[in-house]
Amino acid sequence: MKVIFFDAVGTLFGVRGSVGKMYCLVAQEFGVALDPDTIDRAFNSLFRAAPPLAFPGCALDAIPRQEYEWWHRLGIETFKRSGDYSKFTDFDRFFARLYDFFASGAPWELYEDVPTALAQLRSAGYRMGIISNFDSRIFSVLQSLQLSDWFEHVIISSYTGAAKPDRGIFTYALEQFHALPEEAFHVGDSQREDYEGAKAAGLSAVWLQRPNQTLMDGIQNFFQDLR
Repeated sequence: MKVIFFDAVGTLFGVRGSVGKMYCLVAQEFGVALDPDTIDRAFNSLFRAAPPLAFPGCALDAIPRQEYEWWHRLGIETFKRSGDYSKFTDFDRFFARLYDFFASGAPWELYEDVPTALAQLRSAGYRMGIISNFDSRIFSVLQSLQLSDWFEHVIISSYTGAAKPDRGIFTYALEQFHALPEEAFHVGDSQREDYEGAKAAGLSAVWLQRPNQTLMDGIQNFFQDLR
């Protein structure tokens, strides 16, 4: 094993509190009161059913707009389902603020075990990368959380044209490291997208089960099972 890939959200860092709580925080700036639990239910249901955050064949300079429109559609559907859409006098202005907010470190929290785990893995000689079904805002988020310097490559679905569990995103990631599938493993919190997706692409995989398992717990259990 030479390369370790990590999922991002839910593996290295997570939303502070919940999506609903962060949406409520931004809505307060616009004088709108929301119920975070109602927002969470609407968002989670729609997010799971949404098409992949990937734009195969799209010109590179058009992808940022595609990303924004993908989230804008999801935002409108979320607030219509929650019954809150009509509360906003200018929803587009609110959404623009919300979109920028999630590009910062403010709504995210780094899991406390991550820096130590990454330091141990680097000292052991592993090369590390991220494979995430995220958009280009991940780069500013990683910078804010002081994670950028740990990873040689950050592979995101919106620019790759394929989203986990599609093997295409794993193949693309391996190409960036000039690595074979048997030389890499992927760590993530989703059984379908991370574990099953990586295995189907020929990589080894660790299904990380937070909050009961730390990053190093999952990786150490993986190597024990190999023995």
